Amino acid sequence: MLRKLKQLDFAVMLVLLCLMAFSLTSIYSVTAGRPKTDLYSVRMAVYYVIGFAGFLATSLVNYKLLIKYALYVYIFGLMLLLFVLFAGNEYYGARGWLTLPGGLSLQPAELFKLFLVIFLSSLLLRKNRDRSRGLYFWRDVVPMGLLTLVPLMLVMAQNDLGNALCYLLILVGLLWIGGIRYVHALIGFAVAFAAIFGGIQAYIHYHDEAAKLFKSIGREHWIARFDPWLVPDKASRDDSWQTYNAKLAIGSGGLDGKGYMQGTTIQSDGRVPLAFADSIFVQIAEEYGFIGSSALLLLYFILIHRMILIAADCRDRAGPYLITGIITMFIYQIFVNIGAFIGLMPLTGITLPFISYGGTSLVINMVSIGVVMSVRIHGQEEEELLPLQNEPAPATGTGKILRLIRDGFNRN
Repeated sequence: MLRKLKQLDFAVMLVLLCLMAFSLTSIYSVTAGRPKTDLYSVRMAVYYVIGFAGFLATSLVNYKLLIKYALYVYIFGLMLLLFVLFAGNEYYGARGWLTLPGGLSLQPAELFKLFLVIFLSSLLLRKNRDRSRGLYFWRDVVPMGLLTLVPLMLVMAQNDLGNALCYLLILVGLLWIGGIRYVHALIGFAVAFAAIFGGIQAYIHYHDEAAKLFKSIGREHWIARFDPWLVPDKASRDDSWQTYNAKLAIGSGGLDGKGYMQGTTIQSDGRVPLAFADSIFVQIAEEYGFIGSSALLLLYFILIHRMILIAADCRDRAGPYLITGIITMFIYQIFVNIGAFIGLMPLTGITLPFISYGGTSLVINMVSIGVVMSVRIHGQEEEELLPLQNEPAPATGTGKILRLIRDGFNRN
């Protein structure tokens, strides 16, 4: 065990400690002295202790075991998503939380993101044995899409649009590194672009009809999220309250911020809802300024860069698949969370990884990094747990990257 612990990437651990410092100080800034949230920073510290324990435990487990039992992981995740539909608690318009002993709660939709990464990685490993041929559309791409659609629809039924879209992005990221043919990728991109652009234009030009449609299917909260983003002149004062104040706070932070616990907007009760959770970036931007926000983004960049290097050094393909899915998950969450407060995206209720208050989100993110560390520790071993021994050993390091580039040009 000690030998394995010595192989941990200490640069990644240092980044996690810095993110923890960001999180705890930011949460304390917006919760201290407030009766209902005064102890949230203490609770978050406890969640970090649990998260680091999960991180270390997962690091010591051979990630190939996760690949081997991926089907059971997927089925268990689906059972949780089904169960929460009937027995879950509703918060902020989404029925997606299960109450655990000790007053804790679990959000299965968050947990399933990692489950989906594991399951899709196992499918790619078995489907794409001939790296040069790419994935077949009907045999490979469509089945993976349908298997992703099932949990996506279950999470949509919970009114959790943010996590549902994350599943879709995880699928796209894994299909890309798994060898989807360029012609299929181009068609998919064109269809997605046409659907998004057409949907946006339809919402803008047929706003009243779209609003009636959303109300008829019980999705009134989508109007509150899309109006401030696409048609701010038609958004009600309540609907645009959070995004307006968030932009005001971010802009007023300037270069070096207003100072710790000195943000006039973020410290005002009610002006930026959920300042300790989804809106935590507003506190960072106003009180730490552009410098503090850039420091946070730099930490994310270092973390993702280290993950890419670990994937490049792995001897088999399961490790890079897992890491690609996890990277996609993080990039989506970071972009959607921050983008919502600077006008690039609608509000979707996505947490900022490692920073926002929330036990389930933090622990899952820490365990995900533990999976990456498992790839670093066990990635030099042969694929002994899977029936793939007859394949030639893949290259490592720079040779692996060059081979991936070469195979990409040969997909068609």
